[in-house]
Amino acid sequence: MTVPWLTLLGLVPLVGAGALLLPIKELARYLGMFFALLTAAAGIGVAVLYTGGASLAEKVAWMPNFGTWWALNVDGMGLVMVLLTVALTPVVLLAEWKLDSVGRWTPQAFVALVLLLESLSLYTFLAADVLLFYLFFEATLIPMYFLIGGFGGAQRAQAAVKFLLFSLAGGLVMLISVIGLYVYSIRVLGTPSYLLGDLAGMALPTDVGRWLMLGFLVAFIVKAPMVPVHTWLPTATEQATPGTSVLLVGILDKIGTFGMIKFCLGLFPEASQWVAPAMVVLALISIIYGAIAAIGSSDMLRLIAYTSVSHFGFMVLGIYTFTSAGISGSIFYMVNHGFSTAALFLVVGMLIARRGSSKVADFGGVEKVAPVLAGFLLFAGLSGLALPGLSSFVSEFMVMAGAWSRQPWVGAIAALGTVLAAVYILLMYQRTMTGPVSEATAKYFTTDAGLREKWVAAPLIAVILILGFVPGLALKVIEPTTQQTMSHVGVTDPVAPLGEEGK
Repeated sequence: MTVPWLTLLGLVPLVGAGALLLPIKELARYLGMFFALLTAAAGIGVAVLYTGGASLAEKVAWMPNFGTWWALNVDGMGLVMVLLTVALTPVVLLAEWKLDSVGRWTPQAFVALVLLLESLSLYTFLAADVLLFYLFFEATLIPMYFLIGGFGGAQRAQAAVKFLLFSLAGGLVMLISVIGLYVYSIRVLGTPSYLLGDLAGMALPTDVGRWLMLGFLVAFIVKAPMVPVHTWLPTATEQATPGTSVLLVGILDKIGTFGMIKFCLGLFPEASQWVAPAMVVLALISIIYGAIAAIGSSDMLRLIAYTSVSHFGFMVLGIYTFTSAGISGSIFYMVNHGFSTAALFLVVGMLIARRGSSKVADFGGVEKVAPVLAGFLLFAGLSGLALPGLSSFVSEFMVMAGAWSRQPWVGAIAALGTVLAAVYILLMYQRTMTGPVSEATAKYFTTDAGLREKWVAAPLIAVILILGFVPGLALKVIEPTTQQTMSHVGVTDPVAPLGEEGK
């Protein structure tokens, strides 16, 4: 490529973040939205130019002595994650347009940090060099730490530190494996290299490959997040602003499942098959535990966080059952979860803006005085529980079908998670939206959803409906990555036994 489209894609929001350092307090929100929409347009442009394979690949020598390149590339999985990122960022900025700065940092700082996080996230999804990926992986922690710590609830500083400590611990373990790859690339290839294309074909001793893979996997399990290293997530989402939680859960945490496919399966196929039984069990634990914890949550923000623990369990299950339906479903799940969880967080944010609380007990009968807001919450909740006709149903069905075809008992346990999802979503809706109008609801809910709030919800609802009825728009982009991954790992879909009449 003569034009470095991928570099420019990540550069646009970075320039926007830099521009917000200027003393333009009154124009900060408008400037931030301009750069977010420009990035979205650039992301659509990349999607139009994308023809698969290495059509947009970039490779420039960076630190040749260490085998490191400024190498960017995009496959089907990377493309849908890029589109998810550029779509959610302007929605978040619009949702937080009236961000309260009392006792917090300025709205201008918030917008700048959001654009910086978008840039770093895009480069993380596009990196085709292991060291480059690691640097961006760690760099995303910086703006997220300040987004949590500089804005949000009374305990936001503690929540930010907890998030950072967990993430840094996982990153430190991954760094050991990154260094190990450098050493073995010299031994096996004769020259240091961090390029994914070089490392993917490198033959490693079995034990070495397994240890190196575990270093990456630990970091991705923390990022995902999965039980038992999930405890930072409910704390972070309870204290962060709803928009920050969307960026954290909808985009940043997807790097965990993205990394499992691209790096664990891509670089260590044998080791990934070796660890698969343990990962399947861990995924099932996360599915059930997250759902039960959500049912018992008295705070709506914590409830959504626990639903995400359960949903990430589905994503990981799809990856490690090693079926075409499972892996494609997992990648599609990343996209669908991003939009459905964004809808949940942002609609709950609208409720909090009126009531001043996220506690379930502080609401009641809202649908009678604010029917549009109640409708938004119901739609977002139904998407979260994977109602047929909505995009989340397709991905969840694919994951369970893949699991069932490999091991029916795994699919049966995972199906229990879908039943529990209906319980925690419908209970939350019943307790907050239905019944008699509480005194607090009558006092605080004097207005229904405004025009800006409708514009926040509208694109999320549209995407969830469109991908629910026409999932092929995303799946035809995802499936080549799935087939390439299956081939590289050396697995095939299980063949159903023929009945007597088919023999």
